[in-house]
Parts: sequence; C-alpha cells; structure tokens
Amino acid sequence: MEWQGIVTLITLFVVLSSLALTRVSADLILMAALAFLLISGILGPVEALAGFGNPGVITIATLYVVAAGLKETGAVQWIARQLLGHPKTEKGAQLRMIAPTGILSGFMNNTAVVAMFIPAIQDWAQRLGVPASKLLLPLSYAAILGGTCTLIGTSTNLVVDGMLQSRLGINLGLFELAWVGIPLLLVGGTFLVLFASRILPDRGGVTEELDQVREYGVEVEVMAPGPLVGKTIAQAGLRALNYGYLTEIDRGGRLITAVEPDRTLQGGDRLYFVGAPECASELRRIQGLKPANGSVHKLDVANHQRCLVEVVLGPEFPALNKTIRDSRFRTRFNAVILSLSREGKRVPGKLGDITFRMGDTLLLEASHQFVEQYRFRRDFLLVSALNDSTPPDFHRAPRALGILALMVLVSASGVLQIMEAAFLAAGAMIVSGCITASRARRSVDLPVLVVIAASFALGNAMTETGAATWVAERLLGFGPLTPWVALAIVYFLTAVFTEVITNNAAAVLMFPIALAVSEKLGVSFLPFAVAVMFAASASFMTPLGYQTNLMVYGPGRYRFSDYMRLGFPLSILAGIVVLALVPLVWQF
Repeated sequence: MEWQGIVTLITLFVVLSSLALTRVSADLILMAALAFLLISGILGPVEALAGFGNPGVITIATLYVVAAGLKETGAVQWIARQLLGHPKTEKGAQLRMIAPTGILSGFMNNTAVVAMFIPAIQDWAQRLGVPASKLLLPLSYAAILGGTCTLIGTSTNLVVDGMLQSRLGINLGLFELAWVGIPLLLVGGTFLVLFASRILPDRGGVTEELDQVREYGVEVEVMAPGPLVGKTIAQAGLRALNYGYLTEIDRGGRLITAVEPDRTLQGGDRLYFVGAPECASELRRIQGLKPANGSVHKLDVANHQRCLVEVVLGPEFPALNKTIRDSRFRTRFNAVILSLSREGKRVPGKLGDITFRMGDTLLLEASHQFVEQYRFRRDFLLVSALNDSTPPDFHRAPRALGILALMVLVSASGVLQIMEAAFLAAGAMIVSGCITASRARRSVDLPVLVVIAASFALGNAMTETGAATWVAERLLGFGPLTPWVALAIVYFLTAVFTEVITNNAAAVLMFPIALAVSEKLGVSFLPFAVAVMFAASASFMTPLGYQTNLMVYGPGRYRFSDYMRLGFPLSILAGIVVLALVPLVWQF
C-alpha cells in the first residue's frame, strides 16, 4: 500500500474518533475530511464530490419534501389516531403502536414518522395511563425495523442502492428488501411487545414539569359538523394533553366545571384549557377544534402561513394600561391574542377585559414574518416563535396520502425509478397545495445530506488508494473463511460503526471494504451490500447511532443504559435474522 492509502486510513481513523468522541458536528468533520483528501491530491474533484450527485442522496433530499407534505396536512396524525385506538393493556398499546409505525416507516423516511408520532404517542400514553418511557424507545426501534422493509424506508438503503448503481450498475426493487425486512420487523416487534415493558423503567413524563412554566388559558370550540361531535372527552384525546388540561366547558352559556372523561362533546362547545404555551400547538393538531377567539378568523394571513408567537410587553408598548378590547391589537400588529400570562400565571376573567401591564407575556397567532418584523421593535422586550406550531391543513390530508400511494405504486410496478417517482411526488405535493415552496425548501435537512454526500469521498478514497483491499486482506488473513463467516464479520463491523458514528457514514465506509472482501473470495457482492444496509440501520444500543434514537431521548427521559439494556438483545436478534436470511435470498 502506497502513502495515499496510509494517509486515507489515518484520515478515516481521525474522522471516526472525532465523530465518536467530540461534539463537533458530523457535517463539519466529514466536509473537512473531503477538503483534505481533495487538497492533498488523493482524490480529484470528480471523485471527491461524487456523493453530491449520487442518485441515493438526491432521492433522500426529494423524499424530505414528500414527508413534509404529509406532516403539513396532518395525514400521519390522522392515521395515528385511527390506528392507535384504546387498548386495555400495556402490551396491547405497544402492539397497536409498533404495527402502524413499522408499516408507515416502510414508505416514508422513518425520521419523519417518529417526529410526527412523538406528540401523538405522548398524548396517547397519558390517556391510557401508560408511562411514555415504555412506548417512545420501542417507537424508535419499530421505525428503524420498518424502514428496512423497503428501499425508501430509510436513507441508508437509498445510499447503498445509489452506490450499487454508480459502481456496479445494479438497481434494487422497491420491495426487494422485504424478504428480510418483514421477518425482521415481525421478530423484532414481537421481542419489543414481550420484553420492552419489563426492561424499560418508568421515567415519568413532561406533565410533571408543567407547573414550572408560563401558564396560559386557551379557549377552543368544537366544530359542528366535525369528527369530535358525539365523542367523549377521553376518546377525543382531550383528557390529558402533554402541556395542558381541560378545566371547563361552556355549552350554550351553561358552564360545566366538573369535566368527566366520559362526558360527550357537542357541536359549538367552548373548551377552556390551562397549561404551557405548547398546549395551544397541541390543540391545533387535533382535527375538529378551532380557536374560540373570533378574531383569529379575521386575521389576514393564510392558514399555512400562521404560527404561534410569544411576546413580552415592553415599557414602550403603546397600549399599556388599556384593555385588550380597546387596544385594537389585531389591526395594529396583524396578530391575534390567544392568551395572556402575568408573572408566570394565567390571568382569570374574559380575555377582552384584561388590562395590559408591562412584562405581560402574550401568546399570539401571527404570520411567520411577525418575528422578524417585530424582533427589534421597542414595543416588545422579547419575541419568539413556538417551534412546529403551524396548524395542519387536515382537508388536504387525503390528497397527500394519495400522492404517497401513487409514488409507491409507480415505483413498485417498475414504471419509474424511485428517484423519478420521488421527484414527481414532491412536485405534486407543492402543486396540489399540500406544502408551500418555501416550506418545502426548509424541510430539506441539509446537514444530513452533507454528511451522506461527504462520506462518499472517504469511501472513494478507500477504493482508489487500495486501502479497502488492504483492510479486506487483513480480515481474511486470519485463515480460510467461508463466505458466510466473512458476511458475519462485515455485518458485525458495520453494526459497531453505526453505533458510534452516523448510520449513513457507516454504510458508505463499509461498502468498499465489503466489496473488496467479496472480490477476494470470488463470490457475489449483493449479499454483502444488503448485509451492510441492514447492519447500518440496526442501531439500537446507543442514542447517538440513529437519529430517531436521539429524538426520543429527551421526551422519554431515558438514560444511556436504557438503550443498552433493550437494544443489545435486539441487536443480537436482528443479526441472527439477517445473517440467516440474506444468503437464502441473495446467493453467494
């Protein structure tokens, strides 16, 4: 091996160490490695930047827009409410959750599925009286397992498929991985249902911290006709929200203060909630409710351009010591006051009769531009938007689901390649109004794409310099290995890498090593490529290896040890299933 190969291996070691041991962002580390390989002359511009034009990377970017369209329309929340139901036991709850999560993750990016399911699962867990910590980590694992069932279920599959296309001209079908992915989902899902409750501790929930945050009163009205009419408080998901609680119902001027969970909702009921500012966001995601404040409908802002904003009144606010009704706030600021908090507590009484005081915190519904427009104005001391507070456009949900189904159909039938189908679906989401062009741009997770694309430079350097062949020879140097044992070694190494670095980086770095191993043994490379796909996705033992694991870390109040206790046996089980089935489906 010449100096280029030695430098490449040193670079690889530095990259892996930096990813595992430092807090420097992965995109910065891998772009630095790409720049070094380019400047040192180890790679030319075409090889160094090949990842940015890889079909798999472009497909991932396009699918972000498709997933965002489903999110903006509330399609996944609607599906979740239909499928989760009201199970009687904790194991029944896990089964009801794992099945739809696994299925949905097969057809859209599993990161997007988990992001949309987390608030629904938290709400559902509270209604059932089940600790959220018993459900959220199995949610992440179910999404990972479901993502292995199809080519588009996880970005890792698309990355490896992109390398197969560019290196060997091999195209995998949309459902080709299902021969291994579906048994893996069934075995892993069964394990989670049987053992997750016993292994995972009860870590409490977010509601325990509710008293420590700013408290607001939020009023909403039950739409008539609407999906909540005739349902009980519990069935509608209003009994125990994550960030608030229902205190009273105004029914035709009659006040109902003792709100039982089995009380039936009627059209026109005005519901009064008390809680944190995020409570208003939660209520917006429930189909069948609308803001009771009539001024909201007079706001000159389209539904998809609205968000919730908190502002603190400063000494130069022009309506100090005036009532909200007399202040003409909506006309002056093109924003509607939903609630007011003073010294961390809600102010009782009718909203319009409350008098403004300096330091009051207002919860507003306004346009996305409101924050930029008033951030540096003297009217307010502080202006901050609540994340993810745009109300879903539920009436477009069937349209978004139809676009997703059409994308899967044309791809599975072979009419179009998955990248072409994804481009059409993303365009259809924008044209049909499921998502605006500006939100489509913001939905693309650029740091993740940079990590994946920059990883290709290291993979290409491993191949071009002969470093991958050298590593393969060292692996095979322990003695004559059968193809199955070599496959097991490749799977094990990839699984270890994916726990300490990103799953996509692990796949890209192991791909050339797996290719060199198969060439040395003189056998088909396809089983090795598929094993790398599954191993790179099988990140169960740490919160760092897979993005969905990190997403549930905070909401579930997990500790590092929780991942090891549940994830280690699941990793062993996944390895056994994959190594048993892959050689049967793709012959050496």
